[in-house]
Amino acid sequence: MRRSVRDITVVLALLASLVSAGSARAATEDRSVPQPLERLFDNTAVSDDARPGEADFDGSGASLSARDLAAAGWTPGRVLTVQGARLTWPLRRPGEPDNVRAAGQDVRVTGRGDALAFLVAGTGDPDGTAGTGTVSYADGARSAYRLSAPDWRTGPLATKAVALPHINTPGGQLAERARLYVVTVPLVPGRRVVSVRLPRAAGMHVFGLSVRPAAPGWTGSWAASTSGYTALGPWTGRTLRLVVHSSAGGPRVRVRFDNTFAGTPVRIGSATLALRASGAAARGAPVPLSFGGAHGVEIPAGAQAYSDPLGFDVPADSDLLVSLHLPGTVPAAPVHRLALQRSYLSEPGDHTADGSSAPYTSVLTTWPLLGGVDVGGGPGSVVVLGDSITDGDRSTADANRRWPNVLAARLLAQRVVPRYGVLNQGISGNRVVTDRYPGDGVSTDTAGVSALHRFDRDVLAQTSARTAVVFEGVNDLRWGAPAQEVIAGLRELAARGHARGLRMLVATILPCEGEARCTAAVDAERIAVNTWIRENDDFDAVLDFDAVVRDPEHPARMLPAYDSGDHLHPGDAGLAALAESVDLGLL
Repeated sequence: MRRSVRDITVVLALLASLVSAGSARAATEDRSVPQPLERLFDNTAVSDDARPGEADFDGSGASLSARDLAAAGWTPGRVLTVQGARLTWPLRRPGEPDNVRAAGQDVRVTGRGDALAFLVAGTGDPDGTAGTGTVSYADGARSAYRLSAPDWRTGPLATKAVALPHINTPGGQLAERARLYVVTVPLVPGRRVVSVRLPRAAGMHVFGLSVRPAAPGWTGSWAASTSGYTALGPWTGRTLRLVVHSSAGGPRVRVRFDNTFAGTPVRIGSATLALRASGAAARGAPVPLSFGGAHGVEIPAGAQAYSDPLGFDVPADSDLLVSLHLPGTVPAAPVHRLALQRSYLSEPGDHTADGSSAPYTSVLTTWPLLGGVDVGGGPGSVVVLGDSITDGDRSTADANRRWPNVLAARLLAQRVVPRYGVLNQGISGNRVVTDRYPGDGVSTDTAGVSALHRFDRDVLAQTSARTAVVFEGVNDLRWGAPAQEVIAGLRELAARGHARGLRMLVATILPCEGEARCTAAVDAERIAVNTWIRENDDFDAVLDFDAVVRDPEHPARMLPAYDSGDHLHPGDAGLAALAESVDLGLL
């Protein structure tokens, strides 16, 4: 039978329609199958400086500089450890798609852990962008999460993973900071993740995604917060021998080095661990540390490096020597300023293996680069987030009389509750709601970023954290913050800790009349904060440190027996009284 041209045209159109529908259905089915993140890349953020038009990160033609990323150590395919999570910078050449715009895509991600870590940045909104996604687990369960991505040009420097010095545009390079962030969200403990659905959030760009392992089998024994990024020497080819004091002990050990707030990588040529005899002298030969089987490691800007697990018996309540050789020139580094412990700097050369103190001719009173020491086994850690009183200001140097040290000794001496490690994350001068150190660049201010801005790094990312104690606020009040602002900050910390399954404790603020800034008006605000603390339902328990040290006859002042003499910081006796007052059952 003959058909008209019109009939044939209709049939062909119908067939084309069926093929098109089948293709669309197949595409939909493909989208419903979780894909590796790199297969979903649909945006190009990185350009060669000579060809900025090859990328358009934000829709206006601006992009990240490949040269700046390389200078920071963020090279294609590089695995970066940030906040304890391993994330891979995309293995893409400049001008190739290197990130995905979050629009509800299903991403294949596997593993068990305590958090999902996203390497992200936002574009288009100076306040950043946020949205809700879903995690799917192997047993069929699901959990929701909320992810916020700060803006790549205006987001806080205090929480960025790395800041780059330029932004590429078609019209030329701008001397403006570009920011990238690592943001973590909680997972259901113990369940194996099989996929993650990204939020639908305009302007949210995801470069990397991984499950952060929960560090089973490790307990944090010692830690120190990065309080700033300061100029040094410069040091060329020197060896640092840093003295730290363990809380919990164990038969294995690993050491963490942090390049927080840095703009360039730092190279550790070799590192060792030893028990301390006295001064810079080791008790026995220092034992080499390795990093992925290598003697040394380069730590990219803003990242961390964990040493390989080492069979080494770390006694509880003991001094350790962590020695690291810096083969290059180091003009600046992240530090914890108030160590209250003498450490040592060598003459030029790699002296990490020397057991003698002879090469170590200079004294250090800070802890550069060293972030933590973990031991094998144990029940987990208590993290203390605080200011100078927790940092031990005005306590006896080289004596470990900070109140968290005394608390750790109490835990070791009893068998009623687990013998937790105690991690001191106090920073002298720190505040709850305001940054002192701006979070980027070399600075003489070493009072750190705010507790709100450092909470994820200094509490949530700490090894096997079980309980957190928040003991801050006096510096906010002394510098004019109203009570309600401090209370709002404390409430936010409690909520963020509870969202990650931590037990959250809070301590009342000590009296400080007699110190220049502790006026009657400040004391009224302190009383208001303490009243809220004692009556609050946000935290799991209260440590009433104010009641421990105040003078009953003059409650705005500390008891003279506990006062270091500056009326703000307790001395050794006062710090011991704080630690002795803690009901260990609350931990």
